[in-house]
Amino acid sequence: MRLDGKTAIVTGGGSGFGAGIVRKFKAEGAQVMVADIDTEAAQGMAAEVGGVACTVDVADGASVAAMARVALQVWGHVDILVNNAGITHLPTPMEDVPEDLFDRVLAVNAKSVYLTARELVPHMKSRGAGAILNLASTAGLSPRPNLSWYNASKGWMITATKSMAVELAPAGVRVNALCPVAGETPLLKSFMGQDTPEMRAKFLSTIPIGRFSTPEDMGNAACFLCSDEASMVTGVAMEVDGGRCI
Repeated sequence: MRLDGKTAIVTGGGSGFGAGIVRKFKAEGAQVMVADIDTEAAQGMAAEVGGVACTVDVADGASVAAMARVALQVWGHVDILVNNAGITHLPTPMEDVPEDLFDRVLAVNAKSVYLTARELVPHMKSRGAGAILNLASTAGLSPRPNLSWYNASKGWMITATKSMAVELAPAGVRVNALCPVAGETPLLKSFMGQDTPEMRAKFLSTIPIGRFSTPEDMGNAACFLCSDEASMVTGVAMEVDGGRCI
């Protein structure tokens, strides 16, 4: 019960890595808001864990503000924020990615971190406590060809994490990031371009441990970084990647 009594918002919590984090947080005693652009997914996961469902577009300021208001109305305070929601573009030469898709990738993966900070950092600073976790990627550390703008958005998130950590440390707020390798999530096919046994074998050959990241892997790592056990850990971009970045 490492998160007993804690309240947590998990964006993109309705599926994939987010769902793994939601389940782990619940198992460790937290009250969880499952925030997702997919209302049905949010409601289903919230029902499973006895949490709060919230429909949110993390790239939209008004939507993020509404999410924060609901959390504060329900709980009175927010201890943990997990910026997990993210999207990618298909493997494509950088110059061929459509501008509207570039804008959407940067809005969901980067602007969202600014928007959630704008709404919740003042609250955390006023309480002198809080933990923010950003879901980055090995793509931000060891980029793959033809995913350049996705890679860049995750590199942005890693730098933002470190900058936020330095700025917020005096206020008692810790900020960390996780860097998973690709996993069994809705984004896997997008990363590979096509989901075939041959593509999977090629992808797995780059991971020394020989398997994809799982939602459970992310939940375990997220639980540690957001718990009081990690009270001396801030500004870290933790690789949970089976050795991919070595």
